[in-house]
Amino acid sequence: MELLKFISFISAALTVVYGFLVLSFIRGWHKLIYFIPQKSLPNTKVSIIVAARDEELNIGKTLNDLIAQKYPKDLTEIIIIDDHSTDGTAEIVLNYADDNVKLIKLKEDRALNSYKKKAIQTAIGTCSGDLIITTDADCRMGENWLATVVELYEAKDYKMISSPVAYFQEKNLFERLQSLEFLYLIGLGASTIGNNSPSTCNGANLAYEKKTFYEVGGFQGIDDLASGDDELLLHKIAAKYPDKIGFLKNREAIVYTHAKENLASFIQQRKRWASKSTRYKNKAIIVLGVFVWVFNLSILANFIAGLFLPGFLIITFYQLSFKMILESLFLWNITGFAKRRSLMILIPVLNVLHILYIIYIGIAGNSGKYDWKGRMVR
Repeated sequence: MELLKFISFISAALTVVYGFLVLSFIRGWHKLIYFIPQKSLPNTKVSIIVAARDEELNIGKTLNDLIAQKYPKDLTEIIIIDDHSTDGTAEIVLNYADDNVKLIKLKEDRALNSYKKKAIQTAIGTCSGDLIITTDADCRMGENWLATVVELYEAKDYKMISSPVAYFQEKNLFERLQSLEFLYLIGLGASTIGNNSPSTCNGANLAYEKKTFYEVGGFQGIDDLASGDDELLLHKIAAKYPDKIGFLKNREAIVYTHAKENLASFIQQRKRWASKSTRYKNKAIIVLGVFVWVFNLSILANFIAGLFLPGFLIITFYQLSFKMILESLFLWNITGFAKRRSLMILIPVLNVLHILYIIYIGIAGNSGKYDWKGRMVR
């Protein structure tokens, strides 16, 4: 009985702290003002950089969207870096040469681990734009995407702008669950920027000044890690310019991509994302991640204990209910912004699965190598 009381107290404390944490996310999201462009005449030279490997099925659609942007052509540069593709990616890109699309082929380097960072850094070294915008070779965007990003940059003078990414064209329940979970991650990154404590962003829709990139040393110090061309760079820039990081809260700025088709590829992706946490220098972000992991572990531990001592099942029920209600309030805002409120019906299922996922990825993401684009990296 005394053990049950002690566990109840610890679980309640973890749950209350988690509740305040989610409430801070909600507060951060609401602090972000929905940006309404004034359609002013831009004057910023932009270099759009896309690292591509074996993307012959997607690269053409992405390039068509980039070329169709309603932004002055004389201020737009599109650079595709072919990362040792074994398919027809490079040949497809060459077909767009007349549309001012530049192709760079990444040189072979067997000692290299961070191919994507090398690709982006190579492109930045040759580009003519003052503002770097990165996206992925399997992304889609509306015609006002670029103009919206640049207008926020010119209006606020940010050093880095994180913009929204969402999944679309889901084919089954598994992909729809990913869409909801991914919106939570995007909302989380946005809310921490709203709270002036940036934690995460996504390289599929990221903008930063070229001069700022060089001011912070580019990828130096983080170039031995395969992932982190987005988050770890965000942390470097935020450390130097804490008040110059923005999130673009506008639907026309959303970049769309696809969820993973199977569990194996999903796990590899999330192991890659989690691997970046080993290099976080901001201790507050590390503490945040560890706390969330411990909170979810406590729910699972209470459930397992409840199979033998029913009193623990009551604790599990209250923890799950509290978690679900708070996360629903947060996701109500994010799904509304993305116009995907229909996904909210999946919250009960996602809430349970997410506990197992957080616990597993928290361990697997910080241990060993993972597969990325057909290569084992770390």
